[in-house]
Amino acid sequence: MSDYGWGWGGMGLGMLLFWGLLIVGIVMLVRCSRSSGDCGKGGREKSALDLLNERYARGEIGREEFEQKKRDLGK
Repeated sequence: MSDYGWGWGGMGLGMLLFWGLLIVGIVMLVRCSRSSGDCGKGGREKSALDLLNERYARGEIGREEFEQKKRDLGK
C-alpha cells in the first residue's frame, strides 16, 4: 500500500475549506453590493463637513448658505 499523505480525510478537509471560502466570498459580495458602494472605504462615517460639501456640490444649497454653515462648523 502506498502512502497518499492525508488520504480521504485530507480531501474532505480540502473540500470543506473550499466550500467555506466560497460561501464567505459570496456573503461578502452581497454585503458589499448592498452597502451603497462603500465597500472598500472601511466603513468610515461621513463628517458634517463631508455632507455639507456634497449638498453644495449637488446644488441643494447656495454659496452663501454653504459658507455660513461651514463657519458654524468651525472649519
